Amino acid sequence: MRWRLSAHSSGAERNAVAGPRRRCALGLPLALLVRVGPARAGAQQYEPLADAVRNALAAQIADSRPPVRSFNSTEERLAFVDWLEEMSKRLARRQPEDRSRHEFLRTLDYETARAGIDRQLVLGLVQVESNFRKYAISIAGARGYMQVMPFWTRLIGDGDARKLFDMRSNLRYGCVILRHYLDIERGDLYRALGRYNGSLGRPEYPNAVHAAWKERWSYPPRAKSTV
Repeated sequence: MRWRLSAHSSGAERNAVAGPRRRCALGLPLALLVRVGPARAGAQQYEPLADAVRNALAAQIADSRPPVRSFNSTEERLAFVDWLEEMSKRLARRQPEDRSRHEFLRTLDYETARAGIDRQLVLGLVQVESNFRKYAISIAGARGYMQVMPFWTRLIGDGDARKLFDMRSNLRYGCVILRHYLDIERGDLYRALGRYNGSLGRPEYPNAVHAAWKERWSYPPRAKSTV
């Protein structure tokens, strides 16, 4: 099975925690890391990058412009409001706090549009990767919502892997990396997802993301007005 997108598509646990304020080397409470447990994800594989590619990816990560959505029309703005309301309802059980949930969805919308990736696809990917757990860590060490491997922060970022637990940084890294893999695979989503998970050629992960995308997060856009 193959699915394609164009370039412009849309630790180990310790026996006990010595006090509630004890923190690990990552700067996060050990109790929190123990609670979230390992994520389902695999891990992206390190591959040497040509200087031009590395510099281009680094520039995308370093872009400090605020994630503010702009709209070309009232219709486009209303369509976004509809989407935000519907996605917020679907995500409420996993992220019960309204403000953080809306911030997550707004940032995801911005970063997916910036990377040219379908936002519903990325919601499916986040579900499979971390089940929307901000501090999830996989057995391989991938971190955060989109389960980004720390080597990426050294390769195209500032080397601070703690930023992968920051919501916006994690979504940006994840979307930039997925776009990179889509470009390598010339829009072949099946193979790009395999690369993202470190399981290229195996169907389980691409099929799981595809199922979550289509069964849980599928969303028809607002019908255009004919008036």
